[in-house]
Amino acid sequence: MKPITDELVRRLLPKRRADGHKGTFGKVYIYGGAVGYTGAPVFAAEAAVRCGSGLVFLGVPKEIYPIVASRCENAMAHPIPEDYPGLLERMRACDAVCIGPGLGRDAAVERTVLALLRDLPCPVVLDADGINAAAAHIDSLSERRGVTVLTPHEGEFVRLGGNLALGREDAAADFARRYGCVLALKGPGTIVAAPDGRLRRNTTGNCGMAKGGSGDVLAGMVLSLLGQGAGAFDAAACAVWLHGRAGDLCAGELSEYAMTPTDLIGRLPAAFRSLGLDK
Repeated sequence: MKPITDELVRRLLPKRRADGHKGTFGKVYIYGGAVGYTGAPVFAAEAAVRCGSGLVFLGVPKEIYPIVASRCENAMAHPIPEDYPGLLERMRACDAVCIGPGLGRDAAVERTVLALLRDLPCPVVLDADGINAAAAHIDSLSERRGVTVLTPHEGEFVRLGGNLALGREDAAADFARRYGCVLALKGPGTIVAAPDGRLRRNTTGNCGMAKGGSGDVLAGMVLSLLGQGAGAFDAAACAVWLHGRAGDLCAGELSEYAMTPTDLIGRLPAAFRSLGLDK
């Protein structure tokens, strides 16, 4: 099992063109949010901006739009179109889509998620309630036209049909191969697995990150790097290392007890700078 290291991340990160503009660095879309879950999509959106996306769009239910819009200074929030073709049109105009942060669980959400997995040609990050919606229809992953990155914790992974009796590494590798997706199996030493057999274990992070919202930050980071043109495995590997590095910086400054997902986002600039990218 090879580790994800700073040297690897430095090599895999999408390069920043000196003559680039906001269109150069990716247009991404986040579909999430529900009554009672207004923080998750905001965390994902702010993380995507912090990781370099040129344009970040955030579609949320109209009931929570005023709350979310007031919290989004750097991403463009809007009420989710009431008609499915309208939602699909917005997403198809983007380079990558994240489905799931705080989305909630009901039959209508499940139908929409499955339709999007069928109809979207671009890379998709499936997180949280997006994963829950797909759990009973797992074959939809292998039938997708575009690449899918899943970011489950162990409970979600088991609901998807993952077999942890094999051990985390073998279980992740088996799942990625069977369903043709990239899997970031979260937890201590997050495992990133690709369908072609590539497998890496993360070397950063700590238990202070085990708080609601941390996973939404990671989903937004993976989305951002996909939108900037990184391959799915590379985007997941870089995101989990930087996510953990930001968490380690938080723990050092704030303690594992007191750090928050907002703090994680705030330490992302230092996490990037620790790679020596400006040298």
